[in-house]
Amino acid sequence: MTDKTIILIRHGATASNERKAYIGITDEPLSKIGVSQIKSRTYPKVDIVFSSPLIRCIETAQIIYPEKEINIIQNLRETDFGIFEGKNYQDLSNNADYQAWIDSGGTAAFPGGESREVAVERSIDGFERVLNLSGEAKLVSVIAHGGTIMAILSHYFGGDYYSYHIENGEGYTFDLSHNGIFSGLHPGSFLR
Repeated sequence: MTDKTIILIRHGATASNERKAYIGITDEPLSKIGVSQIKSRTYPKVDIVFSSPLIRCIETAQIIYPEKEINIIQNLRETDFGIFEGKNYQDLSNNADYQAWIDSGGTAAFPGGESREVAVERSIDGFERVLNLSGEAKLVSVIAHGGTIMAILSHYFGGDYYSYHIENGEGYTFDLSHNGIFSGLHPGSFLR
């Protein structure tokens, strides 16, 4: 494997993101604000682009890299939030299942959805597919979800899962050496 720079970018905002709702498997497009968010920044040029299969990521990738083919990786999709899908903390404020999930520190499975452990394992599988398919590319972009990015970074760089939370349109860059060592993690400096 050759030395690579990986750029992880969270998709632009959707209407549900604007309401602070849990949006995982719902295939919701970018909102007008989300499109503007992405268009207002300058992202690094890359050799190859990968994306979650969900439309909000594909649209983000098409805006940032209109000249590039978008390679879809199924396992880069967001966590399945089960019965919390499409709801925000206000909608769930009197829900006992939600309080139990909060009390677990976000580690319990979402009722009717995925556990964090399962989502992390799936996300890592998707990211390893990116690494295998990127071949000799030196600059690799991955357009994904907040949960997917937190899963990848906490797995490879350690630390708390939630410490890697980022806002829509933001991301991280890091390097992968030829001997498989990850280093140089930095929040992406995507200019506004």
